[in-house]
Amino acid sequence: MPSKKSSRLAALTVAAVCSTATGVVVTSPAGAAAPSAAAPADGQVRIHDVQGGTRISPLAGQQVTDVPGIVTGVRTYGSSKGFWFQDRQPDRDPATSEGVFVYTGSAPKVAVGDDARVSGTVSEYVPGGTASGNQSVTEIGKPTVTVVSSGNPLPKAVTLDARSVPDAYAPAGDPAAGGSISALPLRPSRYALDAYESLEGMNVRIGSSRVVTGTDPYAELWVTVKPHEHADHRGGTVYGSYGSQNTGRLQVQSLIPTAEQPFPTADVGQVLSGSTEGPLDYNEFGGYTLLARTLGTVTGASPAREVTRPGRAGELAVATYNVENLAATDPQEKFDRLADGVVNHLSSPDVVALEEIQDNNGTKDDGTVAADQTVRRFVDAVAAAGGPHYEWRSIDPVDKADGGAPGGNIRQGFLFDPDRVSFTDRPGGDATTAVGVTRTADGAPALTASPGRVDPGSSAWQDSRKPLAGEFVFRGRTVFVIANHFVSKGGDQALSSGYQPPTRSSETERHQQADEVNAFVKRLLAIRKDADVLAIGDINDFEFSDTAHRLEAGGALWSAIKSLPPQERYTYDYQGNSQVLDQILISPAVRRGPFSYDSVHVNAEFADQNSDHDPQVLRFRP
Repeated sequence: MPSKKSSRLAALTVAAVCSTATGVVVTSPAGAAAPSAAAPADGQVRIHDVQGGTRISPLAGQQVTDVPGIVTGVRTYGSSKGFWFQDRQPDRDPATSEGVFVYTGSAPKVAVGDDARVSGTVSEYVPGGTASGNQSVTEIGKPTVTVVSSGNPLPKAVTLDARSVPDAYAPAGDPAAGGSISALPLRPSRYALDAYESLEGMNVRIGSSRVVTGTDPYAELWVTVKPHEHADHRGGTVYGSYGSQNTGRLQVQSLIPTAEQPFPTADVGQVLSGSTEGPLDYNEFGGYTLLARTLGTVTGASPAREVTRPGRAGELAVATYNVENLAATDPQEKFDRLADGVVNHLSSPDVVALEEIQDNNGTKDDGTVAADQTVRRFVDAVAAAGGPHYEWRSIDPVDKADGGAPGGNIRQGFLFDPDRVSFTDRPGGDATTAVGVTRTADGAPALTASPGRVDPGSSAWQDSRKPLAGEFVFRGRTVFVIANHFVSKGGDQALSSGYQPPTRSSETERHQQADEVNAFVKRLLAIRKDADVLAIGDINDFEFSDTAHRLEAGGALWSAIKSLPPQERYTYDYQGNSQVLDQILISPAVRRGPFSYDSVHVNAEFADQNSDHDPQVLRFRP
């Protein structure tokens, strides 16, 4: 998934930069025409005149004078310092927000409750830059601020809950504007994104709300204001299709610096109890965000970290686990905790496909590609935790050719328990040689190299991990396992994008990758249609996605997580959505069963994580 950043980027498509760095004047973001401005009847510009009835201010690029309002929030940290203020005399148009952000660039000299008059330049700031596709935030920059009085009561906060937030997520974008929603009239009673936009910069509140993404290292968490919306049995909110968005998701951050008041630690399923209140902002890493001036308290118990059942006689247990950039340079604690997960929560599977194994010196970029020290530390930690003495197979990549953290050279690898399953070694596999499929003397399919990489020279795998294919034997039956780590979703437009539906540009490469793996599996099945084949790993896409459909094309594979009830289908938690990224796809012979599938929730729902992914395990009888 996309990584987070802390800098305030100020890239804009159509902008005239002011003479100082404190603001930008924007004619309109890409795909949007600035609405025309009507002069207020009394000549006094108010905040709702600045905001207007679309996402773009009708006054963008213009100077405003003595705009009145009460300060409702002050941000003194980070690179986006400023304050929010709100009009005490709202108009009667539900589409026009009565609050706005004033960007000061340095610590503002106002306090909550001040009655202020602000003069400055209206602009539209796009968090992350216009290339991100994000919505713009209306601001007043280069301000001159006069405080009339202090200690005033704040405007009553608008409550966000299941009644006030519509079930429909967003309007369809304007085809004439490339799918942009920026210039469309807001319909806050119909669409959730419009409802949030109509409150941009205003004082809002939530009551006691269930946490649906735990606290992260950036001092933020996600709640849902709709407790019954696609709830799973452990407290999360399941993302089940592109057409059924979870409209109640809301990010919560604090306006109080963590040095003064630590941000609460919460796991999925706990509750942010009481009232949380503050301005509603929009940012690059989650869209609409409640910036808490007053923050509730975390109550309730965390969910237990799951333990999958032990294997049964005659079952082969195969797991996949993204170990999140595991390197030999990591502290022993990380190895021990991951090993505990394998032994005591995954019940020591017979085969484990690992993703994101870094080379022996991690992100030090000195040409090192070997990862034997990384893997050795891991298998030793598993043994120390009481697990099997795993053996392993992998292929070192070409330096800097497989993406991931620069210098890390992440790759997939197989661990296997030699007391339970054997690995068929065939020479010839290396970073650049494509593994093939051949027919043995008795008419069975076999790999030309084991382990081997699937078509590493294909453009589908440019700057991405190449699939690792291996041949195993369990109780006399051959099982083919293909370990995958498809390209990430980096570069996709956010769900809260200013373009609806958002563009998923990263899909193009994943589709090519899925086609390659599907074609390789079909070569095995063409020789023996009842071959046991598993394509497993971090697919970086949903079970309902076109990527999954392409992997499944022609009936060659089927995503086994779909054997679970819909409310149990998730392996990752991102921005309030419990969703599938990791999958185990099975060939028809395996699907005929019996088999069992388990997504073992030990990481994704928790603030304290060993990895950001939950491992998956499949048990079947070859």
